[in-house]
Amino acid sequence: MKKIISMIVLMFLCGTTLFASPAKEESVRELIELSGSKNIGKMFMNQLLPNLKRLAPDAPEEFWDKMTKEIDMDKMVELTIPIYQKYLNEEDIQAINEFYKTEAGQKLIKQTPQIMQESMIAGQQWGREIAQKIVKELKEKEYIKQNMK
Repeated sequence: MKKIISMIVLMFLCGTTLFASPAKEESVRELIELSGSKNIGKMFMNQLLPNLKRLAPDAPEEFWDKMTKEIDMDKMVELTIPIYQKYLNEEDIQAINEFYKTEAGQKLIKQTPQIMQESMIAGQQWGREIAQKIVKELKEKEYIKQNMK
């Protein structure tokens, strides 16, 4: 009897996640496609390559063309599918996919790159302000020498 009660309590505490179906690979692929995640990966690569080119300024353009052609964005998708499946079940994925098909979802997809870019800039500025405040406090409390900037 105690085992039955324990199992009922466990099922109650776990809620519906105990019974939720795992996310299907094809549903996750649809999410990745709908959300534009694959395009964000491409944007990341386009930002990364100029930095790499600065590391090897003498490398010929043919080298970079070859490297660019060898970048397989489908590989990134394959690597991320299990991550989505780890944290989201099929019902979650279906609900998110339905949202991305709405006008608001499409607007979010369209604006996400700009939101991310501006958020990164704001985060960097916020971090600088915090660092400056901490250094100021450290100087005032004489935990560091005053000649530090």
